Amino acid sequence: MASEEKSLNFIEQIIEEDVKSGLSNTKLRFRFPPEPNGYLHIGHASSIALNFGLGIDYQSPVNLRFDDTNPEKEEQEFVDAIKKDVEWLGYTWAEECYASDYFQQLYDWAVLLIKKDKAYVDSQSSEDMAIQKGTPSTTGTDSPFRNRSVEENLDLFERMKNGEFEAGTHILRAKIDMKSTNMLMRDPIMYRILHKEHHRTGDAWKIYPMYDWAHGQSDYLEQISHSFCTLEFLPHRELYDWFLDQIFDDNKLRPKQREFARRNLSHTVVSKRKLQQLVKEKHVNGWDDPRMSTISGLRRRGYTAASLRNFANTIGIAKRDNLINVSVLEFCIREDLNKIAPRVMAVLDPVKLVITNYPEEKEEWLEAENNQEDENAGFRKVPFSRELYIEREDFLEEAPAKYFRLTLGKEVRLKNAYIIKGESVVKDSEGNITEIHVTYDTDSLSGSGTEASQRKVSGTLHWVSIKHALEAEVRLYDRLFTDEAPDSYKDKNFLDFVNPNSLEIVTGFVEPSLSTVQNEDKFQFQRLGYFTVDKDSTASKLVFNKTVGLKDAWEEKGKKEENSINNSLKEINKYFKVETKPERIAIESAIGENIKNVSSFSLLQHSLKKNINNNKASLLFSQFILKYSNWKSTDFEEEDIKKLYSMSLKSESTYVRSKALLNIRDIESESFKNQFDDEILKLYSNPPKNASEREIEILSEMVKK
Repeated sequence: MASEEKSLNFIEQIIEEDVKSGLSNTKLRFRFPPEPNGYLHIGHASSIALNFGLGIDYQSPVNLRFDDTNPEKEEQEFVDAIKKDVEWLGYTWAEECYASDYFQQLYDWAVLLIKKDKAYVDSQSSEDMAIQKGTPSTTGTDSPFRNRSVEENLDLFERMKNGEFEAGTHILRAKIDMKSTNMLMRDPIMYRILHKEHHRTGDAWKIYPMYDWAHGQSDYLEQISHSFCTLEFLPHRELYDWFLDQIFDDNKLRPKQREFARRNLSHTVVSKRKLQQLVKEKHVNGWDDPRMSTISGLRRRGYTAASLRNFANTIGIAKRDNLINVSVLEFCIREDLNKIAPRVMAVLDPVKLVITNYPEEKEEWLEAENNQEDENAGFRKVPFSRELYIEREDFLEEAPAKYFRLTLGKEVRLKNAYIIKGESVVKDSEGNITEIHVTYDTDSLSGSGTEASQRKVSGTLHWVSIKHALEAEVRLYDRLFTDEAPDSYKDKNFLDFVNPNSLEIVTGFVEPSLSTVQNEDKFQFQRLGYFTVDKDSTASKLVFNKTVGLKDAWEEKGKKEENSINNSLKEINKYFKVETKPERIAIESAIGENIKNVSSFSLLQHSLKKNINNNKASLLFSQFILKYSNWKSTDFEEEDIKKLYSMSLKSESTYVRSKALLNIRDIESESFKNQFDDEILKLYSNPPKNASEREIEILSEMVKK
């Protein structure tokens, strides 16, 4: 390897062991084999980095092979996008290959298997085949067509190829073992009939190979030494090897399939089917929408190739699937952009600031550093004048003691400029501030070396000169999903977690140095975050995308939500100790407000599940989650909810029982609600001695309904 000092991951250890066992370094060859049925996503970036990284480390060729065996879903658009993404990531492939290049050879090999009585044409319906194949716990049974003669199979297979049959009437299956514990070995399908035009072969073929038949044989034809794929293909390895056994020539290299774990990314989805659904149903604006986990979407948002490569290297290769927090990816882009992005000033929520003692016609061009992290970045000139824009949130008319921005009677510094002091405000008829009037210290110019310029003030604000400012559309992107694992809940649709605030479009103002920006140019808008020029930007209309904030706002939000849950759990014990109803109402109201502000479904579900126990405070808290969160009882796992209601209705506390009854009453699903009828009737027929008047009243209402 290029660097023997570094520790090897298990993939590299496999290669090293093969080399030690006699595999020549000159025989090493890898491949990245995407199916051109969608755009590449962040998961593919890891696979690309793995395979091409191995090619670099071992100085071995890496093929880019398109597994284009399904013309129903594949398009040239996806081929072009994939090539662009791989090149953009900084990798060069040795050969550009297509499974469709091998259609004739695959067909010839299939004929060979028929002649060896190891493949046959099956004419069952798909429904009958599913029954005949059995289940993981029951063995399959032979197809009634399994023992067709070689001659009949050859005749039918050729006629399938010639387009004589409708799709679905026949398939070609390998003849392996219908009793295998591996379902994939129970006579898998090799070919199906598809009367679809292929993006490369046109209408030349009426039958198309299945992935399992085409993939390993393509590896063999290209003499790939190591075929690395994700863990879901582990059960396929046995079939991969069986197919190779049928055609392998001892004079050639035999590929080896090995598996590594998927690295799923939080707050997103990486299923092509789900990404396509987001596009088709217009939850996003195309495959390259900056909220998408696609490489093209990340590129448009402002991610760099270096940041994605660094992300792939940071998370590494593992043997178990796990969820990587998106904050790791965001850290990688912050780290990269911090080094390379010029600092500029932009105001996104402007309010007018007037320096009353600054001459009306005067303007200055002040020197500003482009990037303090890059000594070669140099300086630029920014215009300064009497009237400026600052961020509206950077001023409070009446501010608390620890407010470090502008307020009346207080001094702050304008970045690269002067120290100013808040004097007064101008408001419109509705009381909104339209102008902030300040004075400036004429001797306090930043960097001038005067005593006044070195005076310490509590804060520094960014700004733009109004008469020099350029108007810009700024697209403020946030995470596309509110939950960390939106597609992990068996009873919920991942679309339920789409973040309604994932895009906000504002009109802002930027300094004039940005008048000549080009697509994908990147900047740090000082104090606001990193932004990149969108492809929609023109000379007459600047458009910027927010790439990432300067800090991880979601980490702060997550901690705040966890604190809300923990504080509520502490408060709930008081509910049972206070003596008056108004006191209980106040406690419940405060806890309810905390719960309403928790957007993380996984946090709420975990909190609910954890508090299903015989403790009355825990049960009451879980009932509050059902009442006050933005989710319904039926959104949570059914077994958890049934257990919670059952335990709550048997609780020693009338408050717990009453809250449970009210929550059951409000369930919209009658069938779900009816599950608790017997327990409610028991309570009504024999109410506990400590049942409150309110509990008896609720029981009576529910039973009579």
